[in-house]
Amino acid sequence: MPTRPDRSAVSRRDALLALGAVAAAGAASPLAAASADVRAGGLSASAVRAGRLNQSVARWCFARTPINDLCASGKSMGLMGIDLLGADEWLVPKQYGLQCTMGNSFGTIPVGFNRLNQHDKLVADGEAMIPQAAAAGVHKIVVFSGNRGGMSDGEGIANCIAGLKRLMPVAEQHGVVLCMEMLNSKVDHKDYHADHTAWAVEVAKGVNSPSFRLLYDIYHMQVMEGNVIATIKDNLPWIAHFHTAGVPGRNEIDGGQELNYRGIAEFIAGTGYRGVFAHEFMARREGMKSLGEAVEVCTV
Repeated sequence: MPTRPDRSAVSRRDALLALGAVAAAGAASPLAAASADVRAGGLSASAVRAGRLNQSVARWCFARTPINDLCASGKSMGLMGIDLLGADEWLVPKQYGLQCTMGNSFGTIPVGFNRLNQHDKLVADGEAMIPQAAAAGVHKIVVFSGNRGGMSDGEGIANCIAGLKRLMPVAEQHGVVLCMEMLNSKVDHKDYHADHTAWAVEVAKGVNSPSFRLLYDIYHMQVMEGNVIATIKDNLPWIAHFHTAGVPGRNEIDGGQELNYRGIAEFIAGTGYRGVFAHEFMARREGMKSLGEAVEVCTV
């Protein structure tokens, strides 16, 4: 199918439902020839390194694009990987010289580690997924706090620490880092608990393991607390992953939104950060063109 703007990708849930429908579509795509060229190494000479940051792109934002086409296009832009892949797609980026930079969670956004009655299931699912991810070369998995549901901040923090600590032995053994994502509770994820950096940092301090860190979503934290560069500076040791999107709207990184992504990218690169900087925006225009523009803005 022709590449087109992913306007219907209004949520991760909706996009993930669509991914299964396109999994077999790569061979019939107009980009199939380019995909074959990448598999044969044909684009390797022209692919550029996207500056000092390890840039990636979230799969769900391009749910209408077959995974092979997304990898081919990403490689040609200088991306180093694809973010938030399900297990059925973990190995695809390797065919293009890319990585799966983060695996999808074994939990959900509203039902997470802040609920003691969820711990046994989350731990069992995590213990099953972590070795499989490591064997596939996937070294980060996103996890979620869950929604408040009337719970206090202190109780939520303590519960998350207790549940996540149970997974640290297997995560450490296999070299996998669980990354709790901070999301806004004002616009996109009402009642989500890990909606401020300070809250998530307390969880990270309590877990106290190199196999647990934070996913700082720049869009979400701008909505909740602003002061992005100063917050990153103060908490960088706890951050292992970044996501981007324009504010407001969660769309393109362009002149129509309020954040200076060039300046943010310059600052993060200047710290010596070696983790992943992944684009997670919903394109209003032609998807691959918008992604290429975002990569260019953040190539510093």
